[in-house]
Amino acid sequence: MTETETAIFQPGAAGRGQTLQTQIAARFAQQIHAQLLAQGSRLPSVRACARQQGVSPQTVVAAYDLLQAQGLVEARPKRGFFVRTPRHQPPVAAAQAGPPPLPTHATALMRGMFAQMHAVGSPGLRGMPGAGTLPAAWLQTPALTQAVRRLLRRDGVDAISLEYGHPQGDPQLRDALCQLLAALDVRAQPGQIMTCMGATQALDLITRAFARPGDAVLVEQPGWSAQFAQLAQSGLQLLPVPRGADGPDLERVAHWARVRKPRLMVVVSRLHNPTGHSMSMVSAHRLLQLAREHGFLIVEDDVYGPLCEQPSPLLSAMDALEHTLFISGFSKLLAPGWRVGMVAASRERIERLTDQKLLANLTSPVLTERAVAFLLNQGALRRQGQHLRERLARARKQAVRLALESGCRFESPPQGLFGWLDTGVDADLLAQRLLDRGYLLAPGRLFDPQGMSSTRMRLNFPHALDAAFWKAYAAETAALRKSRG
Repeated sequence: MTETETAIFQPGAAGRGQTLQTQIAARFAQQIHAQLLAQGSRLPSVRACARQQGVSPQTVVAAYDLLQAQGLVEARPKRGFFVRTPRHQPPVAAAQAGPPPLPTHATALMRGMFAQMHAVGSPGLRGMPGAGTLPAAWLQTPALTQAVRRLLRRDGVDAISLEYGHPQGDPQLRDALCQLLAALDVRAQPGQIMTCMGATQALDLITRAFARPGDAVLVEQPGWSAQFAQLAQSGLQLLPVPRGADGPDLERVAHWARVRKPRLMVVVSRLHNPTGHSMSMVSAHRLLQLAREHGFLIVEDDVYGPLCEQPSPLLSAMDALEHTLFISGFSKLLAPGWRVGMVAASRERIERLTDQKLLANLTSPVLTERAVAFLLNQGALRRQGQHLRERLARARKQAVRLALESGCRFESPPQGLFGWLDTGVDADLLAQRLLDRGYLLAPGRLFDPQGMSSTRMRLNFPHALDAAFWKAYAAETAALRKSRG
C-alpha cells in the first residue's frame, strides 16, 4: 500500500469497511463537496490514479463511475474526468472572458486554507505552499494586545462599543493614514480616505459605486482569482491584460480601451500577485496617460506593498488621485482577523463610496480601527514591516534554493512574498496529487481570468520551507512526466 493510500485509508477513516472503489469515490466526493476540487477541475487519469492509490485501473474506473452516478463528475471523450458544473450554473461563454459563477477555483483555494486554519482536533493539511498570507506565527506580536489594553483603559468599553463609528472611518485612523500615505508620496486629506473591512470590501464598494452590470473592467493576466470572481459576480465583463515584468501590456490596454470602453482597471504596482513584479516608471506614466485619454478609473491594489524592499512608483502618487483609487489593508502586515482596510481617492469619490459603505454595513468596528491608529502613531507598524521584510528575505532565499534543487524554473526574479514558477507539468494534476499528500497548492488556473489550465503555480516562500514538501513535489512531478512520456 502506498504512502498516499495509507493516508487515505487509515483506520477510523470514513471509508473503513468499504470497498476500495467506494473509498476512492468517497474521498473525491468529500473534496468536491468541500470545494477543494473546483468545478471544471480534471481528475487524475485512470492509470495515474491507479498508480497513485496502489489499486488496479478497474477499481479506479468503478470509483469514477460511482462519482458519475452521483452527478459529481463527467467524462469527456479523449480528455478524462472533470468535476461537473451543475445544470443551473452553465459555463460562461468564452467571449465573456470571465470565470463561472461561484464557487470558483478561488473559493476552492480559500476554503482549503480556512479549513486548515480552523481544523480543530484534526490533523488537517501538512502545509500550504499556495497560501496567500504570511505564517500566523510571524504576525503574533505583543503590540496588538498592548494597543487594545491601552485603548480600553483610555477610552473605556462604553465609548468604543455603545455608539456607531464614523461612516467614513475612525477619525484617528484616517489622520494616521494621511501620514502613512504621505510617506508613499500619496497626498490625501482625511476627507479623501475611507476605511473598510479589508481591501476585499474596498474593491466591492468601488465596483458598486462606479460600475454597473454589463460594464467592462480590465484585469491583469495572471492576477488574483478572488478579484476575478468578485468582479464577475457584480456582472462585470473581464478583459484580460497580460502582465509582464514592467507592468501590464499597454498595447492590449489601448486595444481594449478603444473597442470596449472599460469603466475600471484593477492593477498592482508593487509586488504583483502572483508574479512578484513591480511596475516600471515608464509603464506607470503610459498607463495613466491611457486612463486619461479613455476615461477609465484605475484601482491600485497595494495590499502587498508594505513587504516591498525596493522603491517602486505608485500610480496614485503620480496621478494625485485624479484617475486612481488606492486600496490597501493591514491583514498581510498585522492581523488577518482584524479586517482593516482603506480607500484613498478624490473627495467626490469618497462621498460616493461612503454611501455604498452605509448600505453595506453602516460603519466599521471602532476598536480595531483605533488600535491600528495607535500602532501607526507609535511606529509599531513601521517596525513590524521592517522586521517582516528582513525575515521574508531570509525565507525567500531558502525557499528559492529548495525550489531550484527540485527542478523548478522561476518565471521572474523572486521578490516579495510570492514566486511564480513553471513546474513543467499540468499544475492542476500536480495540485491534486499533492493535496492527497496533505499540501495545498495554488496552480496557475487560479490566476487566469478565463480559468485556463497551466504548468505554472504560485509559491508562498515562508510556507515552502519544509523539505518533506519538496520531496513529495519532486516525486509527483517525476511521476507526471513519466506518465506523459
